[in-house]
Amino acid sequence: MGLIAGWDETGPGLYYVDSEGGRPKGTRFSVGSGLPYAYCVLDNGYQYDLSVEEAAELARRAIYHATFRDGASGGVASVYHVGPNGWKKLSGDDVGELHYKYYPVVLDTVEQEMVEVSGVVFNKWISGFTFSPNKQRDVFC
Repeated sequence: MGLIAGWDETGPGLYYVDSEGGRPKGTRFSVGSGLPYAYCVLDNGYQYDLSVEEAAELARRAIYHATFRDGASGGVASVYHVGPNGWKKLSGDDVGELHYKYYPVVLDTVEQEMVEVSGVVFNKWISGFTFSPNKQRDVFC
């Protein structure tokens, strides 16, 4: 199993290569034991008109959630952009570090009310965590 991404005269292409040699074309794929968790994030966040930065962020979130929920996954979330002029590595984040960015933190009722009343960014327990009532939250499957 694997993925092939490229660009030719017809535009971008993303293919899943299965163990029997099949090569279906698609817009988003996940491979490996963590794929159900990655697909949850991809299916909820994918839009055709994502910017490169938005797509890279979606990819990092999908990889993180796959590694967090699947004991056989982990390591580095390497994200690449493939375009008409070749490919470029956008990031290579240790998934352990991404934990502090993406792990769902739920405030209790009193803390939630304090944040809403004060408008202050809540940063008590987890470095880098900020709460915003209007911020889009990840959907957890």
